[in-house]
Amino acid sequence: MRDEKISDFLERLADRVPAPGGGASAALHAAQAAALVGMVARYSTGEKYAQHETAVNLILARADELRGGALQLAEDDAAAFTAVTDAYRLPKATEEEKAARSEAIATALVDAARPPVRVIEVAGLVVELAERLLPIGNRNVITDVAAAAEAARAAATTARVNVEINLGGIKDERIRGELVAGTAKVDDIAARADQVTAAVRKEIAR
Repeated sequence: MRDEKISDFLERLADRVPAPGGGASAALHAAQAAALVGMVARYSTGEKYAQHETAVNLILARADELRGGALQLAEDDAAAFTAVTDAYRLPKATEEEKAARSEAIATALVDAARPPVRVIEVAGLVVELAERLLPIGNRNVITDVAAAAEAARAAATTARVNVEINLGGIKDERIRGELVAGTAKVDDIAARADQVTAAVRKEIAR
C-alpha cells in the first residue's frame, strides 16, 4: 500500500473487495494529519522561529514518526480484515469444522479491531501536536494546522466505528472492555480538533 499510486489505491478502495476499506482509510487520514503537521513544522524553522526551535524540532520528529506508524496501521488493518473474510469462508460441514471456524472468526475479529484502536491513539497524538504547533507555527500555513486537526478527527471517528462493528462477534468480555476503552477518547479528540479549527478560523478572519 505504501508504494502504490494514489489512483491505484482509490481504485482498490472503490472495488468490490474486502480490503482496503474504512479501517485503512482511517489510518491514512491519520497519516495525512501527521504529514500536515510535519509540513507546517518544516515551514516554522529558521532564524525567525529560533526561540521555538526545540519545540518545533520535537513536534517535527514526532509527526514523522506518527506518519510512518499510521501508514503501517493502514496495511495492518487491510491484512486483518482480509483474515476476517477468510475465517468466514472456512468449512462448516461438521461440528469440528464449525467449532474451528467460530474460533477462527472470533480471533480474526479481535485482530481486526486492534489496528483502529491504535489509529485512535495516533489521531489523539496528532491533535496534541497540532495544539502545540498552533501558537508557534508559521502563520502563512496556519490553515494546514486546522487541516491536520480535521484529518485526525476523521481518523478517530472512522476508526471508532471500525472497532464497534467488530464488537458484536467478540464474546470475551475482557477483550471487549479493552476495545471499548480504546474508543473512549474519540469524542474528546473530536472536540479538541474543533477547538484547533475554530482558533485557526478566528485568526484568518481578522
